[in-house]
Amino acid sequence: MLTRICLSLAFVVAMPVWSQVEPSATGPPPSSEEDMRTPPPVSGESYPTATGSETRSNYLRAGLAVNTAYDDNVLGGDSTTPVGDITYSIMPTIALDQTISRLHQTLTYSPGFTLYRRTSGLNAMNQNATVGFQYRLSPHARISLYDSFVQTSNVFEQPYGGVSGSTQSPTEAVVAPYADQLNNAASGQLSYQFSRNGMIGGSGTSTMLKYPNPAQASGLSSNSNSRGGSAFYNLRLSSTQYIGVTYQYSRMLASLANAPSETQVHTINSFYTLYLKSTLSLSVSGGPQHFDVVQSPLPASGSWTPAVTASIGWQRSHTNFAASYSRTVSGAGGLVGAFQSESANANASWQLARTWTAGSAASYTTQKNVLPAFFSSTQGGHSVSGTVSVQHPISEQFTAGFGYSRIHQSYGGIAVISENPDSDRVFVSISYQFARPLGR
Repeated sequence: MLTRICLSLAFVVAMPVWSQVEPSATGPPPSSEEDMRTPPPVSGESYPTATGSETRSNYLRAGLAVNTAYDDNVLGGDSTTPVGDITYSIMPTIALDQTISRLHQTLTYSPGFTLYRRTSGLNAMNQNATVGFQYRLSPHARISLYDSFVQTSNVFEQPYGGVSGSTQSPTEAVVAPYADQLNNAASGQLSYQFSRNGMIGGSGTSTMLKYPNPAQASGLSSNSNSRGGSAFYNLRLSSTQYIGVTYQYSRMLASLANAPSETQVHTINSFYTLYLKSTLSLSVSGGPQHFDVVQSPLPASGSWTPAVTASIGWQRSHTNFAASYSRTVSGAGGLVGAFQSESANANASWQLARTWTAGSAASYTTQKNVLPAFFSSTQGGHSVSGTVSVQHPISEQFTAGFGYSRIHQSYGGIAVISENPDSDRVFVSISYQFARPLGR
């Protein structure tokens, strides 16, 4: 991962600064009547979360955030009685967001240090890094690459992944809130508009979740990974309506107590997207899904099931809202086996006044083992999480924030959370940031 970051930094420095174009987090809007959009079901991108002036690009930013928080359950399943503690975090950040004539590139890196007042054995270093490129190969061909790496021992310190309308978005798995973990997700997509109203494309994804200290994640796979690819056909019915079809393949691996699990899933989806306005879109997709599961020492098994995804995105100058729902079969992500997953996610932000911004995020996921009779120790369960926060700038460079987060998980067969399934956190932060415009 460090090698990829260094190469990406070298690429960023080497690129010249050309003309500037305002970017869009869900893909660039058509520059002419000939250009097509890439609808959310196949774009692979999250809906925007920033409001107002936060959406500016062509800036190099650096900053430092200092947080203090009270967590009421820092030991999780290691204790039969919840143990609360106060944490202190220091997180410097450097970020680049640049748009030039054919390229939009983003880079963010944030190392961090978290100290615990009472349970000092949990003191740890965290790292978050993301690299993204969107490049126009020709007037009608685009390629995008993205990589995200997280090293953390506190799930509350992880960046929120956002809401996506993509049928390839991974389902959030059960988490060990205070276990050391490494998480990496990489993806790439190529699209080509071959006619006025026709587009084809393909993509690939790779994810990895690893718990370096398995004792901190008892009942979860210490090393899970997935690989996959997809192809799509996108047809424009009108300037506001798109339909299409996608084929997806994914292979997910996990292991627990020397019992490896492999899940392969094939999905064919039809999708429809309606752009009610330039700032409001609705998307739905669905189709048959076939999965095969091999879980040692059990016999192989497979079946057909329907898959469904729906999403909405609404972006205004002072308000952003995005929500999604999906029903699919998935594996890995810390769980061993194949699970029928249903998840709902929502994200909203409001610029209440010129100097006040509020935000919220919520997620609900259920996981049901598709082979319950064979592997009763991991039948599945559900999780609920949410965050509300408020930010207020103190000066041009300093911003204060405070908020509340909660996670509830119910998975009877997973020791690390079965004893104490709830975690609550109240936090206060002070951050300093300066920005330097690029190419101006």
